Amino acid sequence: MSENFVEIIEVSPRDGIQNDEKILTTAVKLELIQRAVDAGADRIEATSFVNPKRVPQMADADEVARGLPRGTATKFIGLTLNRRGFDRAVAARLDEANFVVVATDTFNMRNQGVPTEESIRAFGDIMRDAPSGIRVGVTIGAAFGCPFEGEVPLERLMQVVEACIAHTPREIGLADTIGVAVPQDVARRVTAVRQAFPDIPVRLHLHNTRNTGIANAWAGLEAGARSLDASFGGVGGCPFAPRATGNIATEDLLYMLERSGVRTNMSLDAAIETALWLEQQLGKPVPGQLMKAGGFPKSETGEAAA
Repeated sequence: MSENFVEIIEVSPRDGIQNDEKILTTAVKLELIQRAVDAGADRIEATSFVNPKRVPQMADADEVARGLPRGTATKFIGLTLNRRGFDRAVAARLDEANFVVVATDTFNMRNQGVPTEESIRAFGDIMRDAPSGIRVGVTIGAAFGCPFEGEVPLERLMQVVEACIAHTPREIGLADTIGVAVPQDVARRVTAVRQAFPDIPVRLHLHNTRNTGIANAWAGLEAGARSLDASFGGVGGCPFAPRATGNIATEDLLYMLERSGVRTNMSLDAAIETALWLEQQLGKPVPGQLMKAGGFPKSETGEAAA
């Protein structure tokens, strides 16, 4: 953890709501994004530029991009799966594009309609032609396990990572898309990437499907990851991965880090408030724990209880 600081990337406006039955209005999405800005998020994954027939929750991606609160220190990211999506992110003047390549061919076919190698080739073409005004990173989906092929060997993951890094992305993300990782897996794989490519920042996208997300986040930080994705209320999931439930709850993660003396630039109180608000917008209970329990108990004097 560099200088005891960890960057939190808020992904609720994208991954958090992309798999929910209720489709939020553009106005509600923009309020969610504004709340994330007000909470202090350094980077926000604001939307994804994908086929609206396959992911109708993201059909208003261009409208969301037009309504973003520009002129702040916050950087806005658009997720892309192919060249068309990347071109839309550029046209929308996003600060960053996050390109996804899945570690297994079966899942990549389900997610993007092509084998992994073809997605890597498309990523290379994008990096070659990318204008200077947009930063581009790549996330390896199913980096810890695949719902269709099962275990993903470390050797296979490193082959995909190496092929992507050959095109010089600004960061490499490892995604536990279906939430199967345990801390030992995370430590081993982050360490392997850091040792092979020490100059590339590592981002982790962890799902809490099997209640290991927070432990995995800590293991990843100790192994050298620099950024963690999280979602207010722990909402989220992938439309193309069976039983891929929510992300790490932003407020739960902030509590762990704050109590451990790790800075994030984000407000815990604002994150809790936003998680409660988002639960109302979705009209159903969400997985986050801290929003239910609150922060560290206060004594009657208002100080933290001994």
